[in-house]
Amino acid sequence: MRMTYESMMRFAEDWIASWNRRDVDAVLAHYAEEAEFVSPVAGNVVGRTTLRNKAEIGAYWRAALDRIPVLEFTLDHAAWDERRRELCVVYTAGLGSERKRACEVMQFDVAGRQIRGEALYGAAI
Repeated sequence: MRMTYESMMRFAEDWIASWNRRDVDAVLAHYAEEAEFVSPVAGNVVGRTTLRNKAEIGAYWRAALDRIPVLEFTLDHAAWDERRRELCVVYTAGLGSERKRACEVMQFDVAGRQIRGEALYGAAI
C-alpha cells in the first residue's frame, strides 16, 4: 500500500465500510502477523487489553461481534501523520442500542502493514 494522504483517507473509509459489513477478514487483511492491538473492551471479551498477534486480534474481534447484534460505524474524520506512519480514525460507534464517539490510532510499517492499533472510546452519546 502506498501511504499518501489521499490513500490513507480512502483506507479510513474502507476500514469503516469493512466494519459495517462485519467483515473481520477485510479489517485483518492489512495487519502484520506480529501486530499488537490495545483495547479496553478486549479485557471484557478475552480477559486482557493487549493482543499480541493477528490471530489473537481476529479471535477477539469475532468474539466481540458475536455479542453485538448491530454494529454501525460512522466516519467523522481521519488524520494521517506521514512521518510517524500513523493514522487516527475518529468515528461514531453504534454498538447495539449504544452510541459512542471513538478513535482508533493505527501505526504502519514501511511496507504498509499495520503493526499497532489502539482503540479509544469516549462517553456514550
